[in-house]
Amino acid sequence: MPAAETPAPEGGAPAPPPLFTWQFASDPYPAYAWLREHAPVYRTTLPSGVEAWLVTRYADAKRVLADPRLSKNPLRHSAAAHARGRVGIPGERSADLMTHLLNIDPPDHTRLRRLVSAAFTPRRAAEFAPRVQELTDGLIDAFCARGSADLIHEFAFPLPIYAICDMLGVPPEDQDDFRDWAGMMIRHGGGPRGGVARSVKKIRTYLADLIHRKRENLGDDLISGLIRASDHGEHLTENEAAAMCFVLLFAGFETTINLIGNGTLALLRNPGERARLQGALAAGDEAMLHSGVEELLRYDGPVELATWRFATEPLTIDGQHVAAGEPVLVVLAAADRDPERFADPDRLDLTRRDNQHLGYGHGIHYCVGAPLARIEARTAIGTLLTRLPDLHLAVDPDELRWRGGLIMRGLRTLPVAFTPTAPIAPTAPAAPITPTAPTQ
Repeated sequence: MPAAETPAPEGGAPAPPPLFTWQFASDPYPAYAWLREHAPVYRTTLPSGVEAWLVTRYADAKRVLADPRLSKNPLRHSAAAHARGRVGIPGERSADLMTHLLNIDPPDHTRLRRLVSAAFTPRRAAEFAPRVQELTDGLIDAFCARGSADLIHEFAFPLPIYAICDMLGVPPEDQDDFRDWAGMMIRHGGGPRGGVARSVKKIRTYLADLIHRKRENLGDDLISGLIRASDHGEHLTENEAAAMCFVLLFAGFETTINLIGNGTLALLRNPGERARLQGALAAGDEAMLHSGVEELLRYDGPVELATWRFATEPLTIDGQHVAAGEPVLVVLAAADRDPERFADPDRLDLTRRDNQHLGYGHGIHYCVGAPLARIEARTAIGTLLTRLPDLHLAVDPDELRWRGGLIMRGLRTLPVAFTPTAPIAPTAPAAPITPTAPTQ
């Protein structure tokens, strides 16, 4: 990932640290602290060649996330700016998957949000919790007797894939294909766009066929719920249903992988907080687990930058003039460590109060899948710490590598070791896919 050209801001302040290098990816927080202090609304050139504004302070970020003058529709990207680089999910336009909640504005967004919310309710997510626990135990059973594992590829990656496949209603015999396609998106997310685009097309073809089959035989699954959902007599079109299923998969599984991976690493690197949480779990008190997951979302969350927004008219953000059609990216990772909003923001505190982080966004585009992601994270992290109490890193922290990419923040691998234990579940899920070497 090449470093972006980042000219010094006006006023004689020193040039900022390099952004979007591999070194930056390992620990972006010092650079974000510099931007918050010296250039809180900062125009830079992204690795893709697109010029965009980065918003790093919490108060600005919260306003921008709810500002109706900023559109989610990529068609709002000015023609001149669009010529310098692409935005959005690779392949979604050619696969006719644009009409989802990450790409549209009111009133279409309002209609689709109501339809999706009718099917993907917090209650449905809560009812799915026992299945998440079953999947979690089965995956741990597959490696617990070995005494070592890569928690990304053997645990954090397959768990949300199994979960979203089950929730969508993907038949068990088809779930291997979904894991393969998801793995392609992860491996190529920070490299050539072609690998992601090919996976997107395969998913689109499969979803169209699955939705057609579900219409003929509705069941008790999320796709059937989306088909049944109506808003004043309106139903999702087949393209809309496919796009919504796609974005639930694309946005949902990678954020959960990163939440589990980043969160577990944060606990391993903060043994005092990890011991507090294990003590609470041993006493049967899960309150710290709930507040702890919220703190992990704030401290080193899975989404580094909120998805693309485009100015629909000239506007001013914290004194900076943004032209119509220019992209604006809210840096959630910077906003959630703003000392003007959070006391001692660089410290992990699993019992932090008033933790109104922006990890899942704010306003009308708040993540619809957040309830399920929270259940998966609480189950995964709580079960790991309970079943593998002496879990520890198997490599030096400096050897860990982070995946490239603009929006998400996640580890490539997380090698751990622990005292071997016996499996507890009678059977484990099918073995997760064996990933190839990540694209550099």
